[in-house]
Amino acid sequence: MSTLVLFYIILALLVGVAVGYFQYFFKVKNTPKYHIVLFALRTLSIFFLLLLLINPQLKIKETFNIKPKLSVVVDNSLSTSFFKEESNIEELMREFKSSNKLNGKFDLDFFSFGEEIQSADSLTFNDSHTNIHKAIKSINNLHKDEDGAIILISDGNQTIGEDYAYVNSKKTIYPVIIGDTTKYEDIKIGQLNVNKYSYINNKFPVEALIQYDGEKPVNVVYSIFKSGRKIFSKPLNLSKENNSITVTANLSSDKEGVHYYSASVSKLPGEKNVKNNTKNFSVEVIDEQAKVLILTSIMHPDLGAFTKAIESNKQRSVTVSNITKFKGSFEEYQFVIAYQPNIYFKPFFDERKSNFLIVTGSKTDWNFINTLELGITKSYINQSEDYNATYNSNYLTFIQKDIGFNDFPPLKDKFGAVSAKDHQSLLFQKLQGFTTDEPILATLEKGEQKFGVLLGEGIWKWRAASYLRETSFQEFDAFVGNLVQFLSSNKKRKRLDVKIENLYLANETIDISALYLDSNFKFDSRASIQIAIENTITKEKKIFPFSLSNSSFKVEVDGLAPGDYSYLVSVEGQTVKKSGRFKVADFQIEEQFSNANTEKLTQLATKTEGSTFFSHEQNNLINQLVDDKKYFTVQKSVEKERGLIHWKWLLFVIVGLLTVEWFLRKYYGKI
Repeated sequence: MSTLVLFYIILALLVGVAVGYFQYFFKVKNTPKYHIVLFALRTLSIFFLLLLLINPQLKIKETFNIKPKLSVVVDNSLSTSFFKEESNIEELMREFKSSNKLNGKFDLDFFSFGEEIQSADSLTFNDSHTNIHKAIKSINNLHKDEDGAIILISDGNQTIGEDYAYVNSKKTIYPVIIGDTTKYEDIKIGQLNVNKYSYINNKFPVEALIQYDGEKPVNVVYSIFKSGRKIFSKPLNLSKENNSITVTANLSSDKEGVHYYSASVSKLPGEKNVKNNTKNFSVEVIDEQAKVLILTSIMHPDLGAFTKAIESNKQRSVTVSNITKFKGSFEEYQFVIAYQPNIYFKPFFDERKSNFLIVTGSKTDWNFINTLELGITKSYINQSEDYNATYNSNYLTFIQKDIGFNDFPPLKDKFGAVSAKDHQSLLFQKLQGFTTDEPILATLEKGEQKFGVLLGEGIWKWRAASYLRETSFQEFDAFVGNLVQFLSSNKKRKRLDVKIENLYLANETIDISALYLDSNFKFDSRASIQIAIENTITKEKKIFPFSLSNSSFKVEVDGLAPGDYSYLVSVEGQTVKKSGRFKVADFQIEEQFSNANTEKLTQLATKTEGSTFFSHEQNNLINQLVDDKKYFTVQKSVEKERGLIHWKWLLFVIVGLLTVEWFLRKYYGKI
């Protein structure tokens, strides 16, 4: 308490005494004895009232102890149950929770992880993926300002994510190895590379990486089956030194449609895990290849970005030609990209009325485009401007998710105002931080004609940015593919469009999306859509309703057993329907490992200055953690100010004093 506050308290007492004296003793000749009581009551009430206003504070120093954090992170994936380690893990958890030595030194918290990390309230051991790297990073971010360590209970077999052996962890990690650590002879298909599409009467390659883990030489047979019939076979010789081999099979595609295959390698004598000996795949055979032409008058990196993105779908081939050197017919191509057109493009626009994409930029002749009567014009000046893109979630023409458009680098185009008719904007222009209603990417439809306009050069930067974001070109290439597919199609627009894959893996979440348009081809958010899925063998049928998500309908389907399925998507009260087939393959990625990855867990422990332990060595782990001097309790003190008085009680006392004084004055006739 400061000297000034103490002075105010003394002053308040003196003021209370002065007020009481003035009222009951000043210029009073005959002072009755009860005036002393009234004087005391008035003095105290005035003093307490002023004390309430002063509200004196006392500084109190609080001291508390902070224990180091110990995070116990448990592998909750299917591989744990595959190795039959559920009871061992539950016993480990009980040991850690009940250990007085451990809880006396550390502040424990418990987490489980598969693809994501969460609080370990209950363990199910049914997660279909393991991401150890993400779990370690999450714990480090959660307790980034606290000292401590991590106990990682896992078999060390990761199925997705970055290599956890190289994770940057400020906390020491102590892996507890579960699963079978015995080395068994094992042969597996490590990787299978195959295109999703092929063309009728062509051959398509199937590339398989066969891996062997063992000491002695073995002879096996690699085979590919279709509908139970062997269509390819090759004997292989592997050994400890020659433990992997790549086999390429060229299969014929003689019938249009979706075809399912199974690749397998024969079982070794006494092999423990044979589930990794087989992998399923599908190939869609199409009748013809779509030809795409890119017409340009300049050289630009965008041409390569478009080519690679379009040709990532093997249904399409791209030809790049300078407009002044083009020989042939434009009608040979199903789709044309007119890159930064000028007056030399006039023959193309005179002949071609639809199925094209215009890409503009700093070299574009907008005077020429404005004369084409395409429904889009621009009032411009000869000065370039950078335009960022903003995703339009209300775009209804075809289904296209946001792949991070808002974060992509800007495109360059001539500065000016854009005017467009009968268009749908997938992306709006964002200029100097403000989103406008002018398009940067739009599709236009005029009767039977449809085409698109991309207002800006530099899309190669988008492809690079997408790769940095996703570590893959797949998202960007799929976006370009969707745009090309819509603009190149001459088919009548469908009112119901369903996006579903041909092949899924067991225990994989099946994401299905649908776009429904009313009779005026406007998105109808009021529609009630459902999908009926039936197993073609058991005839078991399940119905799932779609839910509205932005400008499309979506449903997630879980728990389908391996097998062949047919589906029917229908709209309540409408005759619009969409049917098809897909397959759920009997493949569990978490069951592809024959033993725990002891080497990688040991590498992780060494990198973070920890130690590895087996599941029966929990007492050694506890003792090492307790005895380690680098983990210690930190004592901290915090100085806080607390009120010297409790204002509610003091207010109650003041009211009581004034009330007693009033009754005494009333009793003695002073009122």
